[in-house]
Amino acid sequence: MRWKALFDDLEGEFAAAERVELDAEVRDRTRRETALVRTVDRLRAAAGQQLTVTVSGAGATHGALLETGGDWLLLGEPAGREILVPLAGVLGVVGLGRRTEVPGSEGEVERRLDLRWALRGLARSRAGVQVVLVDGSVVAGTLDRVGADHVEVAEHPPGEPRRAGQVRQVRLVPVPAIALVRQV
Repeated sequence: MRWKALFDDLEGEFAAAERVELDAEVRDRTRRETALVRTVDRLRAAAGQQLTVTVSGAGATHGALLETGGDWLLLGEPAGREILVPLAGVLGVVGLGRRTEVPGSEGEVERRLDLRWALRGLARSRAGVQVVLVDGSVVAGTLDRVGADHVEVAEHPPGEPRRAGQVRQVRLVPVPAIALVRQV
């Protein structure tokens, strides 16, 4: 009987050591996997959720997460307007929940849809916009052109269509100076 008790005791110690080793390996793998998660992976998992996004120069904005790109997100405000936010200016996001998309699972096409692509879509639509700059100032008008690192905004009264007689001036805005773009 003493032998059986000894073997049972050794078996219990071995099983406990295996559990400790497995738990340590799981924690280590979890830390390594978490280290690979990008902001866009967290955002993609929150599609449709109501978020509060704090943006440099613009403060807190609220809305449902409609879309994400490699370096931007699109919020839908309760009033129906959409806000394009470059990720470079995001100071924080509240409301994401715990889910995360697998890093790199967005696909090649989605990865290529960068901020300039989204800005070009706004320029094609000829929609009136408010471009909030990182210093908090606002430029109202229509996006005329989107270059490699800048946009050109035809400034005209908000709510008015872009007409040559209404355009006060055309302002070149470097893309890094954009805090957010709100459709009006």
